[in-house]
Amino acid sequence: MLKATISADIFKDTVDALSALVTECRLHFSETEIWARAVDTANVAMILLSLKKEAFSQFEATTGEIGLDIAKLKNTYSMMGKASEIRLEHLEGANKIDVTFEGYHYSITLLDSNTIKKDPNAPGIQLPGQVTISGSELYNVIKSASIVSDKIWFAIEPENKEFALYAEGDSDNIRRVFSAGEIIASNWEPARSLFSIDYLKDMGKVMSHAEKVTIDLGVDHPVKFSFEIAGGSGQVEYLLAPRIEAD
Repeated sequence: MLKATISADIFKDTVDALSALVTECRLHFSETEIWARAVDTANVAMILLSLKKEAFSQFEATTGEIGLDIAKLKNTYSMMGKASEIRLEHLEGANKIDVTFEGYHYSITLLDSNTIKKDPNAPGIQLPGQVTISGSELYNVIKSASIVSDKIWFAIEPENKEFALYAEGDSDNIRRVFSAGEIIASNWEPARSLFSIDYLKDMGKVMSHAEKVTIDLGVDHPVKFSFEIAGGSGQVEYLLAPRIEAD
């Protein structure tokens, strides 16, 4: 059972974070939070998302899970005003979730959880490098790099105390270096990996709204992006596998 009221802004941020990678997921809820963990169809990227009860103006839940069609939830956006309060209600045993706001009432049929890919295990890999920068700055670099290539390097360069992102195309290239003064925080451990821009563009659009994004990085290892939503009452983590260049 879930009965909750949430602002339209937080609702949209949450759904957008999920839809950047998946079209469906299992949504879990308890007395203190809701959460989801899912991977994309190619098993290249993962999202871990949680919202504490403090993110809601009203929250009542018992332990359970439902199967969500993310696209159907996004379809409700068009009628939502910026200041809307969204009422969500799922009764135990029901196959629908009710979404109510500003006189509108959507009753959305749930997906059978058994038909949705199982929740992935959170990877236990330790990534040595860490840097924190502005979410909007990160997205600007990703957009710029997409003009010249479909892949981008992330590198922490401790000798210069710099965080570099660069893309190399057939004839053009682009490089953006963040100096120590532009970086919110870093442990300056060396790291360098290559990633697909197609995935990063979708993630980056979501991360552009975050004041800061923490990036955990290794050498030819996955990257982890961590940032807050809902004024700190929510947390999102994206993990993306690297692209390995052939020798």
